[in-house]
Amino acid sequence: MIGAFIPFRWRGLTMFFMYSLGTGAAFCMAWLFKKTLLRSAPPRFFIELPPYHLPSGRAIVMHMIERSWLFLQRAGTIILMVSIVLWWLSSYPKHLNMPPSEQLTHSYAGMVGKVIEPAIKPLGFDWKIGISLVTAFVAREVFVSSMGTIYAVGDNDASLRHSLQGDPTFSPLKGICVMIYYVLAMQCLSTTAVMKRETNGWKWPLFQLAYMTALAWIVTFAVWQCGTALHLGQRAPIPTRSALAPLPDKDNRFS
Repeated sequence: MIGAFIPFRWRGLTMFFMYSLGTGAAFCMAWLFKKTLLRSAPPRFFIELPPYHLPSGRAIVMHMIERSWLFLQRAGTIILMVSIVLWWLSSYPKHLNMPPSEQLTHSYAGMVGKVIEPAIKPLGFDWKIGISLVTAFVAREVFVSSMGTIYAVGDNDASLRHSLQGDPTFSPLKGICVMIYYVLAMQCLSTTAVMKRETNGWKWPLFQLAYMTALAWIVTFAVWQCGTALHLGQRAPIPTRSALAPLPDKDNRFS
């Protein structure tokens, strides 16, 4: 989204703002819960710190390789699996007499997206983004591949960027809203599973999922509605051919 809709000179600042938004929201919600749901005397906290040593270059490289391979094994297989399922859902049932755009609308994925669309339409999202939000709950990284599958551009980030820029329904404001939603929402199944294991129940994982989704929805709704009302982040109108045509020469205007 940053590469597609944010000017180059503002991309670093935009990324910094997104990280700051997530950090600030975490601190604010922690303070709010401390004053409401988790009010109690501060418990004693003891921790035994191990001796720290300067790591060797070989240990750093081996750790990087190990973590990268684990990420490729876990996230890569999930992305591949979700991409295959999403491709099938977006390709069937077949309608031979329809153009590709209408084929996608009447596919199984389009039907699912249409069901989700009323809940996310106030945020400026359409059914295409809705499908990607659902699939990306397995892993955030799936969002890009899901959008690539929906726009039929494969895994080419440049092609996806051009497709988003060419989509008249997309705008810089919508791109910013998508990023804000992802910053605040609980879009990670593995985190939910870990929290369930650590708390030995579903109460807190479901509470976390509910409040983070609600927070993301409310903030994104406010940003989209305010931005739309103030006409911020909208696409510039494309000039018509007549507007681009040069004016006739002054001396030959009436010839």
